[in-house]
Amino acid sequence: MMGTTMEKKVRNKRLVILAVLIILLVGTFIYSVNAGFSKIPFLDVIKTLFGQGSAQDTLIISQFRLPRIVVAVLVGAGLAVSGAILQAVSQNGLADPGILGINNGAGLAVMLYISYFPSTLDVPVMFMPFVGFMGAIVIAAIVYGLSYSREEGLLPNRLVLTGVAVSAAVAALMTLLTIRLDPENYQIVAEWLAGNIWASNWQYVFALLPWLLVLVTIGMFKVKTMDILGFGDQVATGLGVRTEREKLILLVVAVALAAACVSVSGGIAFIGLIGPHIARRLVGSGHRWVLPISALVGALLLLVADTIGRIIVQPSEIFAGIVVAVIGAPYFLYLLAKAK
Repeated sequence: MMGTTMEKKVRNKRLVILAVLIILLVGTFIYSVNAGFSKIPFLDVIKTLFGQGSAQDTLIISQFRLPRIVVAVLVGAGLAVSGAILQAVSQNGLADPGILGINNGAGLAVMLYISYFPSTLDVPVMFMPFVGFMGAIVIAAIVYGLSYSREEGLLPNRLVLTGVAVSAAVAALMTLLTIRLDPENYQIVAEWLAGNIWASNWQYVFALLPWLLVLVTIGMFKVKTMDILGFGDQVATGLGVRTEREKLILLVVAVALAAACVSVSGGIAFIGLIGPHIARRLVGSGHRWVLPISALVGALLLLVADTIGRIIVQPSEIFAGIVVAVIGAPYFLYLLAKAK
């Protein structure tokens, strides 16, 4: 009886946390619609969202602000879920798609793509997440291969160190390649490197959304596997889990999520690190709750960062990636020191 009561309390607490995060996200979403150089009264924002606004307000909100806000929400959620999966696979709380070089691998592929193909056509835009995935999977394979030991399997500490080194190498290569770009493409790449949510139209939303729906769904089907992997490879194998096969599947899902997000958002790091950590503090370590809470926390973090970047130095803006880095870098150093 006591156990049932405790379970209900824990479940109710988690539902309250879920509801609070949704309310915060919706509130930030509405506020962000009005954040920018052109101010629109709050009531006019609500009217426009329900299709009753003026032609000017409708143009500003529906064609400029809403796509960017939706992209920020989707990217934040996707990166946080990717980070949660990577941390489960590696059994390392410092794992993050940006730190492990996955973001830079996707970015390098996208940078080459937008340099040689016109990004205004419908087909190339829809193709960009796949391009990012190809670059990210190559880097992930390199990092995984260098971090794997036949005797001990995947080594968590080596994974992070190898990821940092490979990420730095790819970043250097990207910087070198920018020298050969024409001014227009150089501007796009420079903004990507700084973490600007540059893909702010509905084409990019429709390009990203199917990837997130499919991959997050696969991740949710694997929550029990991730929980079992947390007990270690030997225990997981004893419970009938094919550890290397499951790790590979989860790694591909995490890489694909990060690559799809990065292909439309730029080099935004630390969301995949911070989101899962906050989620585990709020709801515990069970991935059935960690994944959705991570998604909400990641979406909220990136949307807040993008909103702050748009209002703090008007009429200019600070890229969301820079705002996130200001928060995320000290947090990463704190976790690194705590992990010794």
